[in-house]
Amino acid sequence: MNVTELARRLRVNTKVLLEILPGYGFDIGKKAIKIDDRTAQKVMKQWRFIKRDLEKKRLEEAEERKRKEKELRKESGQTVVLPGLLTVREFAERLNMPVTQVLTELMKNGILANQNQNIDFDTASIMAEELGFTVQSEEGGTPAQAAEEDERSNALEEALQRGDKQATRPPVIVVMGHVDHGKTSLLDTIRKANILDTEAGGITQHIGAYQTVWKDPKTEAQRPITFIDTPGHEAFTVMRSRGAKVADIAILIVAADDGVKPQTEEAIQIIKAAKLPFVVAINKIDKEGADATKAMTELSGKGVQPEEWGGDVPMVQISAKQNLHIDKLLDVLLLVADVNESAIQADASVPAVGTIIESHVDKHMGPVATVLVQAGTLRKADPLVVNEEIYGKVRAMRDDHGAQMTEAGPSMPAQIIGFKVAPEVGDVMDLHYADTAQKIDVKSKKAAQTGAVKQTVIAAQADTDDDEAKKTLNLVIKADVLGSLEAIIGSLQKMKHEQVGVKIVGKGLGNINENDVNKAEASGATVIAFNVQATSLAEESMRDRKIRFLKHSVIYDIINWAKEELEQLLDDKKIITELGQMTVKGIFRTDKKAMIVGGVVTEGKIVKDSLVRVIRDNRNIGDGKISTCQIGKQAVKEIPAGSEGGLRYEGSTKLEEGDVLEAYKEESQIQTLTLDT
Repeated sequence: MNVTELARRLRVNTKVLLEILPGYGFDIGKKAIKIDDRTAQKVMKQWRFIKRDLEKKRLEEAEERKRKEKELRKESGQTVVLPGLLTVREFAERLNMPVTQVLTELMKNGILANQNQNIDFDTASIMAEELGFTVQSEEGGTPAQAAEEDERSNALEEALQRGDKQATRPPVIVVMGHVDHGKTSLLDTIRKANILDTEAGGITQHIGAYQTVWKDPKTEAQRPITFIDTPGHEAFTVMRSRGAKVADIAILIVAADDGVKPQTEEAIQIIKAAKLPFVVAINKIDKEGADATKAMTELSGKGVQPEEWGGDVPMVQISAKQNLHIDKLLDVLLLVADVNESAIQADASVPAVGTIIESHVDKHMGPVATVLVQAGTLRKADPLVVNEEIYGKVRAMRDDHGAQMTEAGPSMPAQIIGFKVAPEVGDVMDLHYADTAQKIDVKSKKAAQTGAVKQTVIAAQADTDDDEAKKTLNLVIKADVLGSLEAIIGSLQKMKHEQVGVKIVGKGLGNINENDVNKAEASGATVIAFNVQATSLAEESMRDRKIRFLKHSVIYDIINWAKEELEQLLDDKKIITELGQMTVKGIFRTDKKAMIVGGVVTEGKIVKDSLVRVIRDNRNIGDGKISTCQIGKQAVKEIPAGSEGGLRYEGSTKLEEGDVLEAYKEESQIQTLTLDT
């Protein structure tokens, strides 16, 4: 076989093929013109493995090239100046990098965006630093939105400094780290470690934060600690981007059996950008394969130096699941709080100031939000002043055990009932403006929120409605807050393919109800609940009607699930490989749906069990299959070019002398979905 023919079949450049093959045990010269059929067959059989290996090497070389480029930028001190807000395309231009590469880097860090979407300074600076750039803020060049956020942040800082009776308050802790490293387990274990055990008569409620009490080992005094209980650091990032400084100390959790992962690095960057003191909790030390020293070494490589190695970051080895060394972790947190005591203070006598850390619409109670009071004291019947607008008044307050509260002081989280419209996570509540604030226009505010949902959904559906031939993954999505719903639909919108797509047939805020179930049944949709529940009637109805119902609390889990479902909808790709041609010279035997014929192979080879097309007068008049091949009286697997032989043809078309049989093989390849950003 000619080497050019082999290269054509393998869909690779001839010169490249000749350079590759010697490295995989094929003794072929770099200037070879022909290759024997047996060797060619071996090459074709092994090609998919060779191709996979080459792709792996290509990716490794690309990563190594990126690493060297990053080191070169660091060594040369390459600087990029960034404003408070810019589009991904503008970001790529400032970095002098292709937009596609920047989009890929963003996706690696869990950020799904297109080239026209805005990213804030924190996100852009983290990404630029990861690529080796030194980042500088653009003085006076921040757009209106960034300026507004700066103004809001400064206003909050000023509000927290009000009053001349500043006193130490409980520290507020946020737990951050890679998914599955044990954030939820740690928070649950700490909650159970509450020495006062105040849960009697109350059911534990997840309101976005909780306060536990720990005994100071030195003074035996009982000291409260507040933990922000969010599903990952996404909510924390949202709060920071809206100007809210909510946490005093961070816990960076790292699994001892898994080490530093991409989200760990992202969390480190966020903590450093927020200038938060932090403690590292090396979790899962009880697991087989756990290596705390390796995890500490990896952290050192990311600029997080352990105290015991001469650094400034306390590290505690724990097992959240087995409740190992949790007491030591809490002791260290209190120690860090004492060191930073001057920054963890507030005046409890001023009008209340706080941040919305959770918000949703309850079917029975209406809009409900959790406020982390950061200064002053919030009391029942106080006006709810958010962004200098009155959203209602405090009708009731509850703690994380569901117990009624009459007041909430600094660092105390409280679930508030009394909002006329659900505020957004990250909004700042400041009662200092109670006398000058205007009452909120409930109708227009709700219309604005609903409009935002409709606009997002229409955009998501636009890509699927145009092409009715597409297979669609139909979804009914309900979420706890508007921001989450928009984020989910926006991410699903980026999944584009000519054959398949996502179609949102129902959406909204609050729990799954019977109306949602009816929509799902009518369209064959899957019902997705994000941080919400289904009513008992709706859940029973979904079971009876066999409607798929999924609950999630992490957006990326929904995206990954949808991607897998769409890939299953894709048809397998058919790959046809041409093998050879034979001209029929004689008919030896004719059966009902089979014939034994003889002929000469004019091109390639005729292979046993291959499929054939019957060509007569340059037209395809039928199809069939070759079940046996024979040269002389000997059965063979293939008849090479230039040889005469016989074969058994199976098919409904009757062959005649002079017909040409084109042999080929057909394979199915599973397609994968790529995100079109």
